[in-house]
Amino acid sequence: MATSPPPVVLDTPAPDFRLPGTDGRTYALADVAGEKGTVIVFICNHCPYVRAVIDRLVADARTLMAEGFGFAAICSNDAQAYPEDSFGNMQRFARMHDFPFPYLHDEDQSAARAYGAVCTPDFFGYDANRKLKYRGRLDEGRTTPPPEGARRELLEAMRAVAATGSAPADQVPSMGCSIKWKPAA
Repeated sequence: MATSPPPVVLDTPAPDFRLPGTDGRTYALADVAGEKGTVIVFICNHCPYVRAVIDRLVADARTLMAEGFGFAAICSNDAQAYPEDSFGNMQRFARMHDFPFPYLHDEDQSAARAYGAVCTPDFFGYDANRKLKYRGRLDEGRTTPPPEGARRELLEAMRAVAATGSAPADQVPSMGCSIKWKPAA
């Protein structure tokens, strides 16, 4: 079922984390933050919304990273209930799509809770001071490609953040599958 994030609360500081990456390293926010800003996106391997945008997401991440932005993806899904989102499958997914950014495993779901992530994909764009400026979507594509000539909303917003200190006021929330939360203990 499709889920959208709640309204944006701009200027919220980026929560720190310490998570294992599919490349064997452990990353904190400072390790992935960029000089001009940082994008943290919550994704998973099985979601049809993620699968539909992943190649465009990787392309835009490459562009942003080349321009001085940090970028990381986090998978917080319950891998017990959704084995396709296991760490081993995350490693395969990252290799298959040639991720230029760290793909991090949030096994205890603490990062997703700290960020308030609700769906996959769920984009958080921060300025150089790690204050939230963008909580929108990649582009207008959902489970199908966007129309020809569609705006690259995340890319444009992050460039605006770097240039002016703020993203466009009109931010269309991302839409995707809900985070697959573990049962309460």
